[in-house]
Amino acid sequence: MAKILIIDDDEGILKLVERVLLKEGHSIITKSNPKCLDASDLESIDLLILDVMMPEIDGFTFCKEIRNKIDCPILFLTAKTDEEDIVEGLALGADDYIKKPFGISELRARVEAHLRREKREKLNYLVLGDVSFHLLEKSVIIGDEKLPLTKGEYEICELLARHRGQVFSLEQILEEVFGYDSDSDITSIRVHIKNIRKKFTLHLECPIETIWGVGYIWR
Repeated sequence: MAKILIIDDDEGILKLVERVLLKEGHSIITKSNPKCLDASDLESIDLLILDVMMPEIDGFTFCKEIRNKIDCPILFLTAKTDEEDIVEGLALGADDYIKKPFGISELRARVEAHLRREKREKLNYLVLGDVSFHLLEKSVIIGDEKLPLTKGEYEICELLARHRGQVFSLEQILEEVFGYDSDSDITSIRVHIKNIRKKFTLHLECPIETIWGVGYIWR
């Protein structure tokens, strides 16, 4: 079962796509306006189906805004058939498009193909709210900006983010990130976290919280 978000201002199409994919056993979220989305709606989705022509914000613009915030396939629903429009959508980060009007079998096949591919290729990225980890590059992105983290700072962030909600003591962070044989000590971990927080707060509140007397947690 996959978690699929569908955005389309046409209620008829929205209900049709929802009905088809519910029959496939998927969990579905539907929205008629991208501006009504909560941050939680984008968390942990496995696939996004996005209409191109919408009144308040078009699909191309919305795709550009959120592509760095989600790590899942994006499929456009579009009545536009010009090659330039299709190329534009793919260049903005979409993975595929389905032309309107479409058949139920085509919709089902496209969705399942991308979910299978995503399962094979998963975890080049880790996305938590507004924070994106590019795991291959070992970098952290907020919006369109890369945080200037040192190697040690990045490793601490990735450790805590991968285990979101779990508290790590200073000793555990030292062992997991630097190892027993490292020249670093507990004091250096405190300094790293202080520097991480300074860099995060230039963009948003740092998600690393202190649990006094215990350690640190990624919220």
